[in-house]
Amino acid sequence: MKSSRDYEPLKRLAGVAAVRLVADGMLCGMGTGSTARFFIEEVGRRMRDEGIRITGVPTSFQSRLLCQQQGIPLCDAQDCRRIDLAVDGADEVDPDLNVMKGGGAAHTMEKLVASMASQFVVIVDESKLVPRLGTSIDVPVEIILPALGYVTEVVTRLGGEPRLRMGTNKDGPVVTDNGQLVIDAKFGPDVDLREVDARLHRTPGVLETGLFFDLAAKVLVGVSDGMRVRSMERKA
Repeated sequence: MKSSRDYEPLKRLAGVAAVRLVADGMLCGMGTGSTARFFIEEVGRRMRDEGIRITGVPTSFQSRLLCQQQGIPLCDAQDCRRIDLAVDGADEVDPDLNVMKGGGAAHTMEKLVASMASQFVVIVDESKLVPRLGTSIDVPVEIILPALGYVTEVVTRLGGEPRLRMGTNKDGPVVTDNGQLVIDAKFGPDVDLREVDARLHRTPGVLETGLFFDLAAKVLVGVSDGMRVRSMERKA
C-alpha cells in the first residue's frame, strides 16, 4: 500500500498546474493542506521571479503562515465580498466533482472562501478520487461545544456513527481555528449525504460540514500514468 509520501510528486504536479490560473492583480483564496502548500509555494515563486502581484485570502492559520513565508500579501475573509479564484486540496472527490474536506479541521473557513470565489478549483492526487463521498473518510462536522450531545444524537438518528475527533500528541479533543470541536460521522453507502448535509445545516449548534456539494468548477488531478495533470470540469 502506498503512503501519503508516495503521492507527493502528484500533489506537486496539481499544485503547480493550478498556478497557471492565477493572473496579476487577483484576490486568491489560499487553501489548507499538503497539496495546497505546493500551490502557495509556486505562487510565491512566481511573485518573486515573474513579478506578478496577488493578494491571498488564507483559509487557516497554517495557510496564513505559509503565505507569510512566501511574501504573499494577505486580506482576511471578513474584509472581502468576492474572491477571484480559490484553490484548495480535498480529502475526496466524487465523479460529479463534489468534494469532502475537513481532514485538517479547517473546512468551515475553506467552504466560506470557496463560496466567495468566482471560481473554486480543487487540486488533488489520484488517490483522492472516489466513487462516492464518505468512501475513505468520515464526514467532518464542526460544532460548538454545548451542542456536542445534541448533534451526536442527530447524527445517530440520520444513520451515522459519530465520534468526537481527538487530538494527536495532546490530551483532549481537536480544537479548530474557530475554537470549536469536530465530530466525524461515518455513514453507510445507502445514506443520502445531500439530505444529511441539509439536515445538519438545520441543526442548531452545527457550524459547517465537510461536504462541498456543487462548489468546484474544476478539479486538477495529478496522475501517475505519464506523470501528468488531468483536468476535470463540472458539467453545465
